[in-house]
Amino acid sequence: MKPLATPTDAVPDHLQARLQAAGLRRTLATRAVLGVFLARVGQGLTHAQVLQALRQRGHAPNRVTLYRLLERLAACEVLARHSDERRTWRFTLVAPEAQSRVPGPLPRFECRRCGQERVLCDASGPGQRGWRMLLRALAAQGEQVERIDIAVHGVCARCAATPGPA
Repeated sequence: MKPLATPTDAVPDHLQARLQAAGLRRTLATRAVLGVFLARVGQGLTHAQVLQALRQRGHAPNRVTLYRLLERLAACEVLARHSDERRTWRFTLVAPEAQSRVPGPLPRFECRRCGQERVLCDASGPGQRGWRMLLRALAAQGEQVERIDIAVHGVCARCAATPGPA
């Protein structure tokens, strides 16, 4: 028996529009996965962490199906996929303000203590111009850039204010 959808499985309009544009249906699995990310905005989650969170909510997805769904959500830019310091794939919900900005890489800050991530949207002005110049220079050399991943690693303000492991 499938669990009933909960209010946390609701899909906000901006995400629904992104799903529709990509031709993805708003299935129970999609709503449940998005509910996990909406409850943890800014946090990069591994496949295993998403699976665990879904099980805690009463969902029992197949591991492979979940991985494919995460990949589809990343392909339509509902989620961002990147590798952390340990070379583990993490998925983060793409903020609506990041979707509406000029296309291109947005750097993110990753806290090594709590795992919280946040997109540094303020870096999109001059930074975006620099990245576009870099991409043009690479294209002039015949290079085909598929992805740029920029991460700033450190300790977030909340963790820095709290005593903890160094």
